[in-house]
Amino acid sequence: MNPERLLAHYERIADAPDAIARLRRFVLDLAVRGKLVPQDASDEPASELLKRIAAEKARLVKAGELRKPRDLDSGGDVLMAFSIPSTWRWVRLDAVGAIVGGGTPSAADTDNFAEPGEGIPWLTPADLGGYSGLYISCGARDLSEKGLRASSATLMPKGTVLFTSRAPIGYVAIASNPIATNQGFKSIVPYVGDCSRYIATAMRAFAPEIDATAPGTTFKEVSGKIVAGVPFPLPPLAEQRRIVSKVDELMDLCDRLEAARQTREATRDKLTAACLARLDAPDPQIFRDDARFALDNLPALTARADQIKQLRQTILNLAVRGKLVPQDPNDEPASELMKRIAKQKARLRGLSAAIDAQSEPFAIPPSWKWVGLGELAVAGPQNGISPKPTNRNDAPKAITLTATTSGVFDPTCFKRVEINIPDDSDFWLREGDLLFQRGNTREYVGIAAIYGGPPRAFLFPDLIMRVRLSDLLDLRFIHLAAISPPARAYFATNATGASATMPKINQTTLVSLPIPLPPVAEQHRIVAKVDALMALCDRLEASLAHADDTRRRLLEALFAEALAPADARELEAAE
Repeated sequence: MNPERLLAHYERIADAPDAIARLRRFVLDLAVRGKLVPQDASDEPASELLKRIAAEKARLVKAGELRKPRDLDSGGDVLMAFSIPSTWRWVRLDAVGAIVGGGTPSAADTDNFAEPGEGIPWLTPADLGGYSGLYISCGARDLSEKGLRASSATLMPKGTVLFTSRAPIGYVAIASNPIATNQGFKSIVPYVGDCSRYIATAMRAFAPEIDATAPGTTFKEVSGKIVAGVPFPLPPLAEQRRIVSKVDELMDLCDRLEAARQTREATRDKLTAACLARLDAPDPQIFRDDARFALDNLPALTARADQIKQLRQTILNLAVRGKLVPQDPNDEPASELMKRIAKQKARLRGLSAAIDAQSEPFAIPPSWKWVGLGELAVAGPQNGISPKPTNRNDAPKAITLTATTSGVFDPTCFKRVEINIPDDSDFWLREGDLLFQRGNTREYVGIAAIYGGPPRAFLFPDLIMRVRLSDLLDLRFIHLAAISPPARAYFATNATGASATMPKINQTTLVSLPIPLPPVAEQHRIVAKVDALMALCDRLEASLAHADDTRRRLLEALFAEALAPADARELEAAE
């Protein structure tokens, strides 16, 4: 692998999805293919190393230190997964080391165990979870001599390659001293001790493939037979040392690249948060300056999808605080608008709730007015209906919760239900209905969407409440107020029930939702500005997706070039 070539393009690929993790995996892949370091014709070939390994294995068997290994498939050749240099050899894993399992004594007898450092070092897979080192000396607890004798655990020598075979599969470490394990390991005791580092490198490379061979779904485990039969590319011993050294060098490079990326992201996060926080400045001139700075630097501030999501929330937050568009003194104030709505509502019945001064969540312009959602409604809230589902294609459609979870109505999310319902039923959705989720996770409970489809096309379920608002309002503004950060916080705070039982809101909570109501002319201006800014966010997201795709293709081209020299024009095309 050519690290200089990679570094030349690093600034362009560093933000590719999982770039560093993929680079680490690729380093291991190159290592076991013989493409990480050059071959040296003066190296003793792997065929000679195999002779020494066979002699050592025979000596151990004769001395009774090793049971004669079983022959997995005496008549077949080792599967060659890919091409390797001519000085290498394909062998089974158990040709380079003994595969050793582990065991656990009875936990009921506390004498089977000892504190770390006071007995025999003993590992479980949990001891390697989150462990970043290569060498390990002990686990969370030791075995006593009695515990070792009472179990199938084996005390293995220093240099043993420890490989977890269940829960989960694929953790790798090297024993820095004699050690035992529980039954969650299939460890490799090398016949030639100098091979430990290369074997560990190869096992890290092959771990995903070994995991894929494991039977089971909820509990996966690979047997000793599977591990023993893993096809293993064996290099000359001298080349193993060069490979291990180069892997160390490149993994250290990956560490530095990852640290630099994290520092860069942390700086960008702080800058983004600071810029968006400054948009809350009470002084109009300061706000205009900060808003101009934020808009001019959006590409730098929004390099990730989550940052664009944060920007969208900030836009909604500013919209409902009267900071997105200037106020016009010629606009009819919201107080007058409410008088006209009150006259419209006088003949209608339904829940309503006014907002008192003490419960106003934040300051709004003088021409605005705090109202409860119920004060704006001419019908509802009304819970839906949930008949039995059916497979009949001619049965009525009822929307599901997912139809409104995004905050935008999705007409593809429905099920057919068994019900005889008249055309004039209130359970049919009508254009302009504002739909609120009555129950969901705390993150989504109360989320709202506008129905804009034809009449009598969909019923709405019991877990959704429908509200119809006065036609004197801009429905789009009320909707964006209902999905803004203050409204989301209101619903999350006022929902009842534990997370495990689906938090819910009731009709009283819904009609009491505080709505910061601007003059209707300003409502229209705010909606237009939000649309323009959300379209900008859409373009930023599309640009990010395109940039991610370009980085991904460039990364793939660099990887392909490392595996097989690529035509320079292919790399240029990816760029």
